[in-house]
Amino acid sequence: MPTSGASRPSILRTWLLWTAGFLAFPIAGLAGTAAAGRVDSPLSALIGGAVAGLVIGAGQALVSRRRLDPRRWVPATALGMGVGLLLGAAVVGYRTSLASLAIMGAITGVLLGLAQAAALPRRARYRWVWAAAMPVLWSAGWTATTLGGIDVDQQFTVFGAYGAVTFSALSGLLLHLLLPYRAAAGKRPAHRPVEATL
Repeated sequence: MPTSGASRPSILRTWLLWTAGFLAFPIAGLAGTAAAGRVDSPLSALIGGAVAGLVIGAGQALVSRRRLDPRRWVPATALGMGVGLLLGAAVVGYRTSLASLAIMGAITGVLLGLAQAAALPRRARYRWVWAAAMPVLWSAGWTATTLGGIDVDQQFTVFGAYGAVTFSALSGLLLHLLLPYRAAAGKRPAHRPVEATL
C-alpha cells in the first residue's frame, strides 16, 4: 500500500523537473541567434539550429534525472535540430506565418525525433513513439508561441517560452511512459518495502 503512494510523488517530481527544463529553450534561442543571426538562409538555419540544439540537448539531459546519456543525447539533439531547421525553414521559404512555422516545426521534429529516438537508452520502450511524436510536439511549440503573440517575424531558431512550456510538459509525460525514472535509476523494486524501513 505505501509503495504505490511512494511512486506517485516520484513521477510528479520527475515530470515537474523535466517541464522546468523549458528554461533551456530561451537560452538556446539566444545562443542560436548569437551564433547565426536570423534564420533567413540555409547556413544560418543549420548553424543556429545546431547551436540551439546543443543547449536544449544539454538542458534536457540535465533535467532527465540520469535517464538520458548526455554523450549521446546532446550531439543527437544538435544534429537533429540543425538539419531539421535547415530543411524545415527552406521548405517554407523562411516565412513566419502561423502555417509556415507549424510546417517548419513538423519538419524539424521529424529529423530531431529520429536523431533523439536513436539516442534513447536501449531499455527505452517503443522508441519509435518518440520519433513519431516530435513532429507534432515541435509544431505545437511553434503554434503556441505564435498564438501567444511572440514576435516570430524575428526568425528565431527555436520557439519561445509559451511553446517551450507546452513542449516540455507534453514530452515529459511521453518520456516517463517510454523511460520510467525508477527503471532508469536502478532503484529497488517497489515490492520490497521492508528493506526501505531498515
